[in-house]
Amino acid sequence: MGVCRVLLVLLVAWSCCGVRAGELPAQAKPIRIASEVWSDYSEADGEGLAWDILHEVFEPLGIAIERCSVPYTRSVGLVQRGEVDAQVGAYRDESPGVLYPHWNYDTDHIYALGLASNPELSLATIGSYRLVWVRGYKYQDYLPNIRRYNEIRRRVGILPMLLYGRADYYIDARTEIDYVLGQAEDPSLFKRAHLAELPLYLGFANNPRGRELRQLYDQRMAQLVSTGRLRPIFQRWKQPYPFDGSPQPALR
Repeated sequence: MGVCRVLLVLLVAWSCCGVRAGELPAQAKPIRIASEVWSDYSEADGEGLAWDILHEVFEPLGIAIERCSVPYTRSVGLVQRGEVDAQVGAYRDESPGVLYPHWNYDTDHIYALGLASNPELSLATIGSYRLVWVRGYKYQDYLPNIRRYNEIRRRVGILPMLLYGRADYYIDARTEIDYVLGQAEDPSLFKRAHLAELPLYLGFANNPRGRELRQLYDQRMAQLVSTGRLRPIFQRWKQPYPFDGSPQPALR
């Protein structure tokens, strides 16, 4: 009888403390983040600029990071279904059912890669050309005047596609453009053209935990930008610091 009384007291105390299963604060368990593997940015082993930034955002709050390396389109699906808490490398409002924060954590430097013999490319003339990019990136929503484009599954065979006239320009972030160009036997046959700067966000799951994590993320990013704490991370990875001026809105 005495044991039963003790158990009853413990159950009452647990129910009155205000912390129940499924209602733990965000700091009580790791944040699960899905990301495509990008070289020197979000490597599967945890190396890269994005992971360093996110460690600085969450770990001082007591939130460990659990990484999930998947293709980009799968990362979107995982966060839409709430199977992860957030995804890396999102453009704001790009996917339905995903929550986007106020603060971006980086900026995507968008370039086009084409033959050196092509005319000079600009956003004003881009609609005249056949474009190609990796499926899921939706550049048609963020670059103006897009008319003709195809999406590919992987960054394979891009240089022959350009050399043999199956596309005029390949669109991607600068780091990925440089990776593709690095595979060329004669890089002088190709040239890059800068197109836009697109802010990069975490996309959060649309559930109570995602909303709490988004709020903590925005609070922490405001602190880090105001104190300049992220600048050494960008310097270490030799990338431009995106917070010297106001973040640029996505082009529409």
